[in-house]
Amino acid sequence: MTRHAPRVPLLPCLSVALATLLAAPAAWAAPGPARSSAGDATAERAFVDALMAKMTLAEKLGQLNQPPAVGNNTGPAAMTGSEDQVRRGEIGSWLGTNGAELTCRLQRIAVEESRLGIPLLYAYDVIHGMRTVFPVPLGEASSFDPDEARNAARVAAVEATAHGVHWTYAPMADISRDPRWGRVVEGAGEDPFLGSAFAAARVQGFQGEDLAAPDTLLATAKHFVGYGAAEGGRDYNIAEIPERTLHEVYLPPFKAAVDAGAQSIMAAFNEVAGVPMHAHKPLIQDLLRGQWGWDGLLVSDYTGVLELVEHGVAADREAAGRLGLAAGVDVDMVSNIYLEDMPAAVAAGRVPMAEVDASVRRVLNAKFRLGLFEDPYRYCKDPARQAAMTLTPEHRAAARRMAQKSMVLLENEGDVLPLSKSLGTLAVIGPLADEPWAMLGNWVGIGRPEDAVTPLDALRASVGDRTKLLVARGAAINDEDTSGFDDAVRAARRADAVVMFLGEHPEMSAEANNRTSLDLPGVQEQLALAVAATGKPVVVVLLNGRPLSTGALQGKVPAVLEAWFPGVEGGNAIVDVLFGDVAPSGKLPVTVPRNVGQVPIYHAHRNTGRPPAKDNKYTSKYIDVPWTPLYPFGHGLSYTTFRHGAPRVASATLAAGDYAQEVSVEVTNTGSRAGTEVVQLYLRDDTASVTRPVRELRGFQRVELQPGESKTVRFTLGEDDLALYDAQMRRVVEPGTFTVFTGGDSLAAQSATFEVVAR
Repeated sequence: MTRHAPRVPLLPCLSVALATLLAAPAAWAAPGPARSSAGDATAERAFVDALMAKMTLAEKLGQLNQPPAVGNNTGPAAMTGSEDQVRRGEIGSWLGTNGAELTCRLQRIAVEESRLGIPLLYAYDVIHGMRTVFPVPLGEASSFDPDEARNAARVAAVEATAHGVHWTYAPMADISRDPRWGRVVEGAGEDPFLGSAFAAARVQGFQGEDLAAPDTLLATAKHFVGYGAAEGGRDYNIAEIPERTLHEVYLPPFKAAVDAGAQSIMAAFNEVAGVPMHAHKPLIQDLLRGQWGWDGLLVSDYTGVLELVEHGVAADREAAGRLGLAAGVDVDMVSNIYLEDMPAAVAAGRVPMAEVDASVRRVLNAKFRLGLFEDPYRYCKDPARQAAMTLTPEHRAAARRMAQKSMVLLENEGDVLPLSKSLGTLAVIGPLADEPWAMLGNWVGIGRPEDAVTPLDALRASVGDRTKLLVARGAAINDEDTSGFDDAVRAARRADAVVMFLGEHPEMSAEANNRTSLDLPGVQEQLALAVAATGKPVVVVLLNGRPLSTGALQGKVPAVLEAWFPGVEGGNAIVDVLFGDVAPSGKLPVTVPRNVGQVPIYHAHRNTGRPPAKDNKYTSKYIDVPWTPLYPFGHGLSYTTFRHGAPRVASATLAAGDYAQEVSVEVTNTGSRAGTEVVQLYLRDDTASVTRPVRELRGFQRVELQPGESKTVRFTLGEDDLALYDAQMRRVVEPGTFTVFTGGDSLAAQSATFEVVAR
C-alpha cells in the first residue's frame, strides 16, 4: 500500500470516546457454504452466482469501494456515517482498520443489518510484521533464506488475523536498481531471481496452506508493474521500460507470486509505455488474467484510479473510473469513484454491466475463499486470541533469528570482529545507538517503539558489570552540528574498542522518501573518521533502508556491519553478531555504488561493444572513479573463510529439448570458526541472437560448515534458466555455449562451460 505511513501506528482499537459503541457480535447463522466447500470451485461459483443475482447495482459497486481507515476519522459522528454506509452495502472492504473489537463491531453491522449480509474485508499494511516487527524486507532479502522469510510472513499473518485483519498489502515484488528510490527498502533488491524466490515465499507465509483457516491473510503482490523503475528515483514518477526489460526483469517476481497462489495484486502508480498501470488493459487483462490465468482480486493503489486524471488519460472522475474498470482494477482504494460516479455511467451504457460484474465476482470470490461467508467473525470473535498471539516469546525469537541472518559484514580488516567478551571498556557512539525507531524501520504495522530492543539496551544486558560502556551521541542523524565530536573522540580514546551506530532515520527511506545522495546523512561520515583517527579498533554498524556509499570509511574504519532496520529484536541480534555468538552470513541483495553518479548499477548488466578496460581510455567507464561498485551484489563476509572449488557440470553437451543440467561445487570452511556461506550460481549465455547479461543469478544455497569441513553443493538448471526472449519476443533456448560461475558473490571467478546443441 502507499501513502501517509504514520510515525504512530494506526489505532488497534477505538478511542475511549468510541469504546461504548463496541459490543460483542450477536450470534449469526451462516447463510453461506459449509466449511468444507471453501476450496471447492464449483461451490464457489454457484454461491457467488446466487448472491450476485440478488444484488442491485449500488450494492455491487459498494463491494468495489474501499474507504480509508476508521482510525483516521475517529469520533461518534464519523462512526455513524461509516456504519450507515455499511448498512447500505456501500463498503466492500476497509483500508487500515484493525482490532478484534472494532472489526467484529463493524462486521456485525455488515452481516446482520445490511440487506444481503455480505461480510467486510479488512486490509492493513502488514509489511514486515504486525506487532512483532521483523527486519525490513530489503534486510530479510539479505539472508538469502526464503524459508526464513516465509516463516516471518507466517508470524505476521498469525498476529494480524488475531487483530481482525484479512488482507495485507505485501509482498512488494518490485525490482529496484536505483537506491535513490525510497521504496527500495520494501522489496528484495535488484535481482529478479532472488526477488521471485522471496515474493513466492512471502505469499506462502501470509496465505498458509489453507486460505480458509482463521490465521491466513490474502497476500498482495505489489506494485504491478515496473514501479521500481521510477525515473530519477522519484516515487510516483513515470517508468520508461523496454519490452524486453519488462519481461526479463520486472514481471518475473509477479509471475512467481501468482504461481505461489497470490490472491491479490495491487496496481502501480507509474505508467508503462505511455499507459498508466491503473488503465493498462494489455498488462492486466491480457497478460495477468489472460496469459497467466490469474483469477484473483486486483486493488488500486491509494487514489490510483483518480490519478488517471493527473496522468492526462482521463478528463474527469467518471472517465477515470471507466478506464479502471475496463483495465480490470477491481477495488477502488479511497477515491470513491466506483461508488459515486459509476452508477450514472452504467445506466447510460458507458460502462458495460459485465465489467462491473467481473470485478464484483472477484471480490466475492476472495471473501468465499477466506471462509467469511461460513463464519464472518472467524478473525475477530476471540479477543483473548489477540493478546495471546501478539508479541509472543516465540515470535520475538523468530524476529531475532531473522535479524541475525539479515546482517551483512561489509568490512573486517584485521579481524576486529568479533569483539572480545573480555573488553574492559567499550565506547558506544552515534545517533542510532539508542533509537527504537531505527530498529523498527518503516511500515511497522502496529509495532511500538517501547517493544524494540536498541543496541545500547542489548549491550548493557550483555556485558553487565564486566565491561564499562562509555556512551556518546556524537552527532545528530541529519544536521551539520559537530559540537558532539569532542565527547565522542574522548570516549573513543578511553576505550579498548569502539562501536558506532550510524545511518538513516526511518523517515529517510520508504514511500515518498527519496534521496539524491547515498552518503551518510549530515556529519556522520566526519564523525566516523574523527573517531577512527584515534587509532582504536572501530566498528561501524549501519542502520538504514537503502544502500549507502561509505567508501570514505574504507581503509580508515576497519569493520563495517550492515544491519539495515533490523526489527523489534534488532539490538539483541546486533550484539549477538558483534560478540561472535552468531557469525554473520548475510549477502547484499543490491549492488552498492561508490557514489550516486554510478546509478543505475547492478550485476546483471549487458556488455557494450566497448566494455570497460583499465588500459583503454575509449571504453565504457568514468574518469573520476572506477567503474566497479563499492560492494558487489552477493557480497558478505563471515568470521571464517571459505574456499570454493571449480564448478562441475554433469553434461558437457545438452540436446535441444533436454535441458536438465546439474552443477556441483565443493565448498570448504578454511578458517577456525563455524560459519554459513551462501553459495551462488550465475549463468551467462555466451553468444545469442540478442545481447544477454554478463551474468544472471540462477541459484543460491546457504551451507553451514564447521572448521575444515567440506560439502558438495548441487544446483539443477532447467529450460527456464537457459531460455531468452529472442528478437520476436518468443521464449526460446538457442544452441550455443553457456558458462556457469559459482562463488560467494556476483564476481565469482570459478567457472565451467557446457553447450546446447541442435538436434
